[in-house]
Amino acid sequence: MKSMFKSLLLACLAAVFFTGCEKDENRVVFEGGTEPVLSANRTGTIPMSYITRFDEAITLSWTNPDYMFNTGVSSQDVNYLIEIDTAGADFSSPNIKRVAISKNLSITFTQSDINDILLNQLALEADHNYSVEMRVIAALGNNNVGRLVSNTLGFAVRTYSIPPKVTPPGTAPDYADGKLFLVGNATPGGWSNPVPVPSQQFARISATLYELTVQLNPGSYLFLPINGFWGAKYGGLGANNTNNPAGDDFKPEGGDMIAPAVSGLYKITVDFQRGKFTVVLQ
Repeated sequence: MKSMFKSLLLACLAAVFFTGCEKDENRVVFEGGTEPVLSANRTGTIPMSYITRFDEAITLSWTNPDYMFNTGVSSQDVNYLIEIDTAGADFSSPNIKRVAISKNLSITFTQSDINDILLNQLALEADHNYSVEMRVIAALGNNNVGRLVSNTLGFAVRTYSIPPKVTPPGTAPDYADGKLFLVGNATPGGWSNPVPVPSQQFARISATLYELTVQLNPGSYLFLPINGFWGAKYGGLGANNTNNPAGDDFKPEGGDMIAPAVSGLYKITVDFQRGKFTVVLQ
């Protein structure tokens, strides 16, 4: 009886061993890939002009990273991320531009595309010379598996002036004096209109840039080009109070904008050129 029990035990152990071996042999193992090689159809300077803004600026191309598994070359979709930043920033500046691409091995940017990235994403000045860098990052799926970074290409560019994304006070027909005010229950003056001045009147830094340092409490607010008049306003793009409290896009006749959840002294910057505002605790 004992002998029979030992035989059965050995048989079971052998079955477990061979099953485990079979599973190991069938396991799919990621073995890596090759960094993509980035190239462009031009070197040196990227042409930029408002007159030719719809013409091609640059086409970037890169090699397939050829991801490998123990079962062979990967047939999975490869995701790519184009990164564009100012030279010397090491692709770590807060305004870096990232463009996601699936499967394709090239992308073409118009001069308008590049200029918009430089002015509205990287927040550079119009009509200035800059050096920028570009690279591509490859990865598998949505989990950044097998992240591979290409070589870096550098280019010289000169930005050009474009019309502001949002028409600022001073150019709009009904409020051409160029003033801007803050109203709302997040402000000391509440929703009373006219608002107290100068405490809730923005300083005009340029034709498209305004700044105001003011006490904000939890609540909502709007930008007014005419103090005491509700017929014109600037607000958020979406429904009331759905904006990012730290800053977001805005538009004429937009919805109420939510203030930060913590009361404090904040600096509000309204940039009509980019169509964006920021709210920073002082």
